[in-house]
Amino acid sequence: MAKIKSAGTLTKKDSIVKAAAALFRTRGYKATSMRELALSMGVEAPSLYNHIGSKSELLQCICFKVANAFQGHLQQVENLQASPVVKLEKLIRFQIQMMLQAFDEVYVSNHEWRYLEEPHHSDYLQQRKTYEQRMVMLITEGKGQNLLKDVHPQVAVLTILSAVRGLELWQRYKKELDAAVLENNMVNQLLTGIIN
Repeated sequence: MAKIKSAGTLTKKDSIVKAAAALFRTRGYKATSMRELALSMGVEAPSLYNHIGSKSELLQCICFKVANAFQGHLQQVENLQASPVVKLEKLIRFQIQMMLQAFDEVYVSNHEWRYLEEPHHSDYLQQRKTYEQRMVMLITEGKGQNLLKDVHPQVAVLTILSAVRGLELWQRYKKELDAAVLENNMVNQLLTGIIN
């Protein structure tokens, strides 16, 4: 069998994590074995353990890579000298782009996180909760400035996040619908519903 190859700027570990995300998305975390992962990469299973400790570590890497990307972007947006509407638009665009560009990883973090082991399970849930709370604060700020309609902030956040998560279905139609058109239409429709 061949050695693990790093693709482009990815390290060997990153290549393993990316391959794991694809398998976890299609087969599910529980149904995927390290042997299957190795076969999908054209290597022997023991060679994976030179770069990764366990299957659970792979899931942890995937989930926290996505969570950290979302948290990091949110922090950048919060630090901008811009209106809450502009900040919301930037957040929604980033969420859509992540779903389109890192689909396997985002899908796994949305569906397979429940298999994270403690303390990672609790840490991950706390990150998600914090992210949603910070979005609620942004919408509350926009309402306070009379820039947003009198919507319930938590409902608005859940609507936005659910709509973006619905892009999982877009994967079936991506040949028929351009990603930029999709992004612009979604942002327009989501913001039109809450902007004054």
